[in-house]
Amino acid sequence: MRQLNQSGWMHNRCRMIVASFLVKDLICNWQMGEQKFMEHLVDGDIAANNGGWQWSASSGMDPKPLRIFNPHTQTQKFDPLCKYIKYWIPELSKVNNSDIITGDILKSERKNYPDPVINHSSQQRLFKSLYAEI
Repeated sequence: MRQLNQSGWMHNRCRMIVASFLVKDLICNWQMGEQKFMEHLVDGDIAANNGGWQWSASSGMDPKPLRIFNPHTQTQKFDPLCKYIKYWIPELSKVNNSDIITGDILKSERKNYPDPVINHSSQQRLFKSLYAEI
């Protein structure tokens, strides 16, 4: 979100991770994220942004209706050296990459960076149970 707020841009992979986190971890309405992104994106396109958020929320036309991005797995696959994370979150620049990837960062290593707001595994289970009721 720092990248989006500072530059008005974010790579599509990060957009999908953020959207999945907002909708499926924090269990927020996808339209909140869609609106926030449109306010900040320099390349904002209403159709692409709206469609991307619906895709991420599993509410649009999609052959795989329940897609949940695991932020730790995404980091391991797409930023294994944590260069992107350490660039945008300098508070974590001295933290071991494997600790960033797993999310197991000691409080003493956080340097004023906040604790996780949720546990991905438990939120994933909660979202799946809520989704099954629809």
